[in-house]
Amino acid sequence: MYAVIKTGGKQYRVQSGEKLKVERIEAEVGAEIGIEEVLMVANGESLLVGRPLVQGAKVTATVVSHGRHDKVRIFKMRRRKHYQKHQGHRQNYTELQIGSIITAD
Repeated sequence: MYAVIKTGGKQYRVQSGEKLKVERIEAEVGAEIGIEEVLMVANGESLLVGRPLVQGAKVTATVVSHGRHDKVRIFKMRRRKHYQKHQGHRQNYTELQIGSIITAD
């Protein structure tokens, strides 16, 4: 059984028991959260697709940790103009342990 959820402006395919890094969620480490923006649920041959969300579906997850991704280096340059710009960015994330996928059935 797997589901497609939406969080942080992105969509993720999740299964029970896997770990996932998503955009920062304001929750304590060890807290259990429920993600109700479920776009699709598949269980064997049955497939539930929402319009846009599946009614009554929910994915429970536990917050494992918070952190920051590796640095992405940004370098801009204009040739022959003596212009160079160096920048870096580290995106915050929350690591989730997917618990269960609940449907309305």
